Amino acid sequence: MLKLIPATDRHHAAPVQWLNSYFLFSFADYYDPDNSEFGPLRVFNDDTIQGNSGFPQHPHSEMEIVTLVLDGELVHTDTAGNKATIKKGEVQRMTAGTGLAHSETNGTDKAAHIYQLWFLPNQKGLSPSYEQKDVDFLDKKNELVPLVSGQKVLEDVVYMNSNSTIYWCNLSADKTVTFKTFPIRSTFIYVKEGTLYINGVDIGPNDQVRSTDENVLEIRASKDAQFILIDLPSSEANF
Repeated sequence: MLKLIPATDRHHAAPVQWLNSYFLFSFADYYDPDNSEFGPLRVFNDDTIQGNSGFPQHPHSEMEIVTLVLDGELVHTDTAGNKATIKKGEVQRMTAGTGLAHSETNGTDKAAHIYQLWFLPNQKGLSPSYEQKDVDFLDKKNELVPLVSGQKVLEDVVYMNSNSTIYWCNLSADKTVTFKTFPIRSTFIYVKEGTLYINGVDIGPNDQVRSTDENVLEIRASKDAQFILIDLPSSEANF
């Protein structure tokens, strides 16, 4: 089954002048009991952070937090002693585990565009940890590029403590990629730009598709497109 969620159903939040966000799941002051998670995917925020601003230090625990920088850059600092600049095309994973605090700031004059995703971890009580990698995902064409995964068989990806994998795809018009999955898995797709045709369903910019009980997804670009695809376990026992 494919469930299409149009861009207009995203929750828009601009709590401060420097932040423009779209929440794909319940978050902060937005609560919908029917839209609180999809498998272990608990948060997906599409954020634009203006220059010389950002999130001050704040705490987290028992969550795998993944940040993809689509444009601009952010400086990450945390109480575990990590400090790094995450640039366009780079991916970061922070295991909050037993607890830490971090800040994310944009020290440039240019706005930063990021996706931030939170996953429920596959075990609690983990030690906080951090990983960052330049995956160069914004330049590769017409393939599903794995960025972050809990499957150790994948190489050159950021590891996370979740039985899930995040892919990115830059798909040219009239090109097709096929994603094979299983009924015990779910698939989440969010389109950054362009249009897609997925198993008979037309998908536009900032639309979502949540797929369950599908064996194969045939994804064709009607126009040049960029999208994120997340492979997820359907059952909590497999998180």
